[in-house]
Amino acid sequence: MGAPQLSPEQKAFQLNLDDQKYGTLAEIGAGQEVASWFFRVGRAAGTVAKSISAYDMKVSDAIYGQSSRYVCRERLLAMLQHEYDLLLERLSPTRGATTCFFAFADTVATCSPTRDRGEAWLGIRFQHEPRAEPSDIVVHVHLLDRARLHEQEALGILGVNLVYGAYFMRHDSKALIAHLLDDLSSRRVEIDLIRFSGPAFPGIDNRLMSLQLVEQGLTDAVMFTAAGEVVQPSEVLYRKPVLVERGRFRPLTYLTLDILERAYDQFVAEPGLEGERPIVLMEMTLAGLGGASGTILHTDYLSRVDTLRTVGKTVLVSRFGRHFHLVEYLSRYTQNRIGLAVGLPSVFQINDEKFYEDLPGGALEGAGRLFRRNVRMYVYPGLDFTTGGIIEVETVELPQEMRSLHALLLQRGSLVTIRNYDPEFLRIFSDDVLARMQKGDPSWEASVPGIVAEAIKREGLFGWTEARSAG
Repeated sequence: MGAPQLSPEQKAFQLNLDDQKYGTLAEIGAGQEVASWFFRVGRAAGTVAKSISAYDMKVSDAIYGQSSRYVCRERLLAMLQHEYDLLLERLSPTRGATTCFFAFADTVATCSPTRDRGEAWLGIRFQHEPRAEPSDIVVHVHLLDRARLHEQEALGILGVNLVYGAYFMRHDSKALIAHLLDDLSSRRVEIDLIRFSGPAFPGIDNRLMSLQLVEQGLTDAVMFTAAGEVVQPSEVLYRKPVLVERGRFRPLTYLTLDILERAYDQFVAEPGLEGERPIVLMEMTLAGLGGASGTILHTDYLSRVDTLRTVGKTVLVSRFGRHFHLVEYLSRYTQNRIGLAVGLPSVFQINDEKFYEDLPGGALEGAGRLFRRNVRMYVYPGLDFTTGGIIEVETVELPQEMRSLHALLLQRGSLVTIRNYDPEFLRIFSDDVLARMQKGDPSWEASVPGIVAEAIKREGLFGWTEARSAG
């Protein structure tokens, strides 16, 4: 049985009693919600060197430099750097040998008539031991309470949890992430980005930490670039057209890539895009990441991510089983066009009532939620293995009860066949490719792009080994 969960008061007081940990708390936008916890429990002089709330924009700019936006990652990092450097400059000569200095910062916008949810960037820059180079934890949060007072309360608790976790839970980053919601819940805050860096977190992989946010229910989706850099979705998607391919990518095959590339060609030719370059995402769901037991295999997950990296794609990992949940999520960040690149089996799903038993309107409601905005689904053809013929979205045979809705979606232009495809790719099945790879059958290489095959062999992805292949 684990140790009992500490309250925010207990965490703040434990930090106040620790003379080795000493720092600055800088907050913009919601008052001094985090600093107030350290003051209210007593003995704050043991922890707080300074607290500051540079609320006025001109005052904030004078301290941290000008910024086009005040609730963003860049502003948070400027706050952390300024306050941490100033702290060391003033105090390191006298107590640097015995003190772990830190700077905590947050920049916040609470809900308003024009903002239906609050937003905050929080971070801590800290020494894990005296004289150490600094380490960072950066977090992005949506505040979901409808009352500003409750948002401020949640922010204060979250900040205390972050400072406490940085010092007392840094050796177990998975547990640190879980404890960020101590005395809170996912109904009050959504954490959709966390990034660890520095000597306090040797060998940490922020792609796995991002996965933890989704696994533990702190958010519905996380995003990171091909370089492995975690990003907040609005940083990437704001007002942009978006094309998403949904898949398992186990591994990435010629078929997988052709679905995306041919859909992209048709998507950018749509009226109204006017030459805009869309954001391209490759999405994996938690359900698609599970092994035979349903347990997510982290090495397998990283193998998929590493193959996607070779083709330079931004990755989205989500909890979205149904297409309309994905579209509703993307629509939080953009009102521009959204395209979904899928295989023919998705046509059965969007027309099948059994996928919508929890919706009063059934499949019709599900389709309405999916296609109500500027959304179009690009469907790659399939192969009829009985006749050898090609099956397209217009010619697919569906059960009688699905045909009316399917005909409506075709008439509206919501479903579009992907053209200019390579028929040879229709014979590629990722499960078969993976099985051949893991058995040492070299023929698997003919089914994947050369750059992907090289990465799999070079990095030993999906359990591939030279010895197995040679055998």
